[in-house]
Amino acid sequence: MCKKGSKSYSVFALKCPRCHEGEMFETGSWSFVKPFDMLQRCPQCDLNYFPEPGYYYGAMFISYIWTAWFCLFFVAMVHWILGWGLNMAFGLLIAFLAINFVYIFRISRLMWLNLNVRYDPNAAGKAGK
Repeated sequence: MCKKGSKSYSVFALKCPRCHEGEMFETGSWSFVKPFDMLQRCPQCDLNYFPEPGYYYGAMFISYIWTAWFCLFFVAMVHWILGWGLNMAFGLLIAFLAINFVYIFRISRLMWLNLNVRYDPNAAGKAGK
């Protein structure tokens, strides 16, 4: 499921959706140094990560939708299954989201880009040609 060539590999490994080798972001997954800075193009296949102005507005909706569902399930699980209080459940949720907000932002952008770009195993190494 998360092997090279699958959409999930590109999304969760934060790799270019076309070649699955190039990085999309300047820093690591949970880096708080330049957390939102993306490369302009893939260093391996030269895919333009910014095809048009405002391209990533759709990623905001993806982020909102899956974060909202995650929050509902997280609080329900902690409150009903583990039997902890609502204040503790929301406190844990806030802590979790504060630590992972950069990763959530990045995954949402990758999900949006993967909707429009197909994997091409022959694309790697075409940068600069």
